[in-house]
Amino acid sequence: MTETTQPRRPAVREEILAYYARGKEDRRLRDGGAPAGRLEYWRTQDVLRRLLPPAPARVLDVGGGSGVHAEWLVRDGYEVELVDPVPLHVEQAARIPGLTARFGDARELPAPDAAYDVVLLLGPLYHLPERTDRTRALAEAYRAVRPGGLVVAATINRFAGLHDVLREERYFDPAQRARTDAVGEHGRHGTDGGLFTTAYFAHPDEAPAEFTEAGLTVDGQYGLEGAAWLMGGVEEWLDDPERREVVLAASRRIESEPTLLGISGHLLTAGTRPA
Repeated sequence: MTETTQPRRPAVREEILAYYARGKEDRRLRDGGAPAGRLEYWRTQDVLRRLLPPAPARVLDVGGGSGVHAEWLVRDGYEVELVDPVPLHVEQAARIPGLTARFGDARELPAPDAAYDVVLLLGPLYHLPERTDRTRALAEAYRAVRPGGLVVAATINRFAGLHDVLREERYFDPAQRARTDAVGEHGRHGTDGGLFTTAYFAHPDEAPAEFTEAGLTVDGQYGLEGAAWLMGGVEEWLDDPERREVVLAASRRIESEPTLLGISGHLLTAGTRPA
């Protein structure tokens, strides 16, 4: 049964809440959204379906947004609970049959100890610019997952912004170029005129170190979009079901190649709580 509970409001930055209150995240990832978003969505499915234990299993989707991934996980037979700090997201997710949705902060989860087989953080880490907050969120995932259970977290790669604005030809604007280059130096992304919001863009080796600090054992890393998201024909390729499968297969082929991890827009890091 769908359920919505409302504990105290999480202490998430106001500009982040305002950005996601615009309601664009759901469409960005689903069919009809931006090509890079659709590729991210399908590749996230592709990787998770290989990593997750068989259904039924209990999954806590932290920062799960409008339930884009929780929806297919429920369809696959998983028992899914979603936590998100954005009121609109919780309202949208609560409409999904079989999904429990509630307000919450990744750094202070409304979750019992060792209650889940899987904890997903497919958004929180890249909206926590401070390392202490990211490791706190991972420590909360460690607490909530059972011994031997799986934790998967997404990060935005350090030079994703540079690749994106160059692909869109915005890098030729001197002011945009200066902002983008600064993010490449320190990883901290500002509001950028409303195009995105406060975020942290990480080097691929940062997430494993933070997993380890939180007590988790790192099992692997997976580049989601590979180089495909930067190629000019990708929109048409994704519209063609046969070509789409080839693109997904090509991305899968190089997903854990160490020399290519940083080329993807997003990276998944997977680890386990020691038994």
